Amino acid sequence: MSLRAFHLLFIALSVILTAFFAAWAGGQYWVFQDPTYAVAGVGSLAAGVGLVIYGAKFQRKTRHL
Repeated sequence: MSLRAFHLLFIALSVILTAFFAAWAGGQYWVFQDPTYAVAGVGSLAAGVGLVIYGAKFQRKTRHL
């Protein structure tokens, strides 16, 4: 496995992790109504979107390697 492929795999796994964390935080917010969970969920979603954008740019930049 090349370093590029490993990097893309790691980015994909990180996106999945942020999605699961956002779902967990949403569930906790639903139960406890604590705004900390809402902030954590939104922050996690923002990080996931940022990782998707970063992954797309990285893939485009390193396409010919």
